[in-house]
Amino acid sequence: MKNNMKKKVKIFTGYQIFVITILAFLQFTVILDFMVISPLGAQLLQELNITTAQFGYVVSAYAFSAGISGLLTAGFADRFDRKKLLMVFYYGFIIGTFLCSIAPDYHLLLIARIITGIFGGVLNSIIFAIITDLFQVEVRGRVMGFVQMAFSSSQVFGIPLGLYLSNHYGWHSPFTLIVAVGVIAGLGIRIYLKPIRDHLKSEYEHSAFTHLRKTISQLPYLQAFGTTTLIATGGFMLMPFASAFTVHNMGISMHQLPFVYMVTGIVSMVSGPIIGRYSDVIGKYKIFILGTLLSIVMVIILSHMGITSLWLVILINVLLFTGITSRIISGSALMTAVPDIKDRGAFMGVNASVQQISGGIASAIAGLIVIQTVGGKLEKYDTLGYVVAVTMLVTLGMMYFVNKYVTLKLAVKKI
Repeated sequence: MKNNMKKKVKIFTGYQIFVITILAFLQFTVILDFMVISPLGAQLLQELNITTAQFGYVVSAYAFSAGISGLLTAGFADRFDRKKLLMVFYYGFIIGTFLCSIAPDYHLLLIARIITGIFGGVLNSIIFAIITDLFQVEVRGRVMGFVQMAFSSSQVFGIPLGLYLSNHYGWHSPFTLIVAVGVIAGLGIRIYLKPIRDHLKSEYEHSAFTHLRKTISQLPYLQAFGTTTLIATGGFMLMPFASAFTVHNMGISMHQLPFVYMVTGIVSMVSGPIIGRYSDVIGKYKIFILGTLLSIVMVIILSHMGITSLWLVILINVLLFTGITSRIISGSALMTAVPDIKDRGAFMGVNASVQQISGGIASAIAGLIVIQTVGGKLEKYDTLGYVVAVTMLVTLGMMYFVNKYVTLKLAVKKI
């Protein structure tokens, strides 16, 4: 049995290692662009003199524009060289982030986030399609483990540095940092990434819009999209107000906040590849179950906490993000195995759109539920905790059917 497993797992080539590295680096900039909004929440609420509802709109504006853009491009995603598609949307993402770095007020920041979302929201689906094209399903957990290290890296390097810059040079400076790093990633893609065209060998008998319609009408795909909807709902509801809750409710200062994110991120960086490896070895759905159960417990505890010591805050966040990372890595690896080769780009595009749109709705709703008092303290954050816990629990059942479909598909060697 062990010998068979060793034969199935392929050793990565030098070029594949480069692809994993450059995609992870690209993901780092995209994720940081989104995640930096959350820790900047406390500062933006004060400096822009906006309400929690308006801040929720800033978060959801990116998500809605990303979702709409993803749907509009999904039908065309399988008809172009994936490298060219990646470059076009990444350059647009950099331009949108630059506009965020010079936005003088709330309304222009809102517009800049919409532009960033139009381009940035599609990138995740293109990255997943590239991973699916270049790597066998048996090693995709490991690939996802490394690529999703971008999520942790943004906490270790990006968010603490972003918070440091914002505390000393204003809230615009983190976006300027992202633009600078993004230019480097863009050059790496342009110079070293090879064209990715194998999917173009498939024959398309219908128009792009017909292709999109057929993609969203298949039951297994719909099950996957529904699962993604609930996964996104939980994260987008809780995280946008996490920094404000940590500062005003748990008593952590703005200067201590970067340290919380840094330690949490370091643990996630170390655990990510390990989680990815075990998801390939013992089963992606099993890891998803464990990650979900851990996340539910930590969400309930975190959302009910009051004034807390720094180290206990760090411990709770470390456990929570370990659970979230397990869900992201195992769930993403399972999703890549759902579509057929001719539908990969369209499926990933729709899946990303569903994620962004549902997340945008969740952020907007969260902004209406959470209330900030005159002193800055957030109320009804515990209500969000219960909602997130329930959605996480429901996703366990929905992911079961996704896993069942993938297992049967692999059994008949269709991928």
